[in-house]
Amino acid sequence: MSLLLDTHVWLWLVSSPARVPARVHQSLADSALFWSSVSVWEIAQKHAAGKLTLPADPRSFVRSRCRAAGARPLDITYEHALVAGALPRQHRDPFDRLLVAQAQVDGLVLVTGDPQLSAYDVEILWD
Repeated sequence: MSLLLDTHVWLWLVSSPARVPARVHQSLADSALFWSSVSVWEIAQKHAAGKLTLPADPRSFVRSRCRAAGARPLDITYEHALVAGALPRQHRDPFDRLLVAQAQVDGLVLVTGDPQLSAYDVEILWD
C-alpha cells in the first residue's frame, strides 16, 4: 500500500505518536510513505505566522524527519493543481484539498484524522 500523510498526522508522528491510532502505525510499517510538498509549504507558513512551534528551523526539521521516516517526497504537478481546483468546497482548507487531489491522481491512500475529508472520493486510513 502507498500512503500519503496529511500534515497533522506527520507532525503527530514526529512529536506525539500516541495520538496516531495503532492501526495506522501498523500500516505505516508495511507501506511506502509519501510526504507532499503541500505539507512542507503548510508547515513553513504556520511556522512563519507563529502558529506552529518546531524544535528547529522548518528546512532542517522537515528534511531530517522525512529522511528518518523514509518518506518519499511528492511534488505538486499541474494535474494535482487542476484536480484540486475542480474539487467541491466541502473542505475549506486549500492544503487539504490539494492533498486529496494528490491522493486521487496518484492512487494513494490518504492518512488523515480529518473526518471532513471523507466527503471526497479518496481512500482514507485512520481508525
